[in-house]
Amino acid sequence: MNEALTKTDRLIYEWQMWVPGFGEAGQLALKNASVLISRCGGVGGNVAYQLACAGVGKLILAHAGPVRANDLNRQILMTRDWIGKPRVESAARRLRDLNPDLVVESCDENIGDNNAARLVGLADVVVDCAPLFSERFAMNREAVRQKKPMIDCAMYELEARVTSILPGRTPCLACLHPTNPPAWKRDFPVFGAVAGTIGCMAAMEAIKILSGFGEPLFGRMAVCDLRSMNFQTFKIARNPTCDVCAGVAGR
Repeated sequence: MNEALTKTDRLIYEWQMWVPGFGEAGQLALKNASVLISRCGGVGGNVAYQLACAGVGKLILAHAGPVRANDLNRQILMTRDWIGKPRVESAARRLRDLNPDLVVESCDENIGDNNAARLVGLADVVVDCAPLFSERFAMNREAVRQKKPMIDCAMYELEARVTSILPGRTPCLACLHPTNPPAWKRDFPVFGAVAGTIGCMAAMEAIKILSGFGEPLFGRMAVCDLRSMNFQTFKIARNPTCDVCAGVAGR
């Protein structure tokens, strides 16, 4: 993508272009960027919504299955009239209503070893919001192999965390979780507001990485406890014997 900002772009994104360090150059970078989001539920839907608002040019959404009633307390891109229909179609419809200039590529399947290389290859940045570590590990391997930045975010009940991965320079997901955590569950307690909080934080990480301003969470993890409103940031280190990223040099 190599598109210039239009008069309409300048009107819509005027206020965010006032942010020091971002400006017109940052907005142009967003317009010509593509982001892969897996999946587009509670966390990922908020990521997609905020990136569409911010003027990212293309979103690739990967999420299998139909909308269910129990999605609706947190998945802001899903609606009651779409129950039983594909999630990615609901997400694409809502995002295009918000931003008609947005290019949305919908993939009605979850990310795995069979499609990770292709989908990661379409994006400048990957945002990992998948509930299963098999999906997260597949994305992480491909992001490291293709040297694509990846934002990893997750939440459980009232707790959430996010980190940004820059292959060859920061820990990858396998450094932090060499194997599937045994206590991790597919279904868990969730408030939409918690998913929204971490989704917005992940979207801001993507905006910073794409536009080259601010301080992304490279080599750091932000951990939030919304029950107590305690927010902390920790340094994290690479595993020199990591099966995925050991020996990978940064670019």
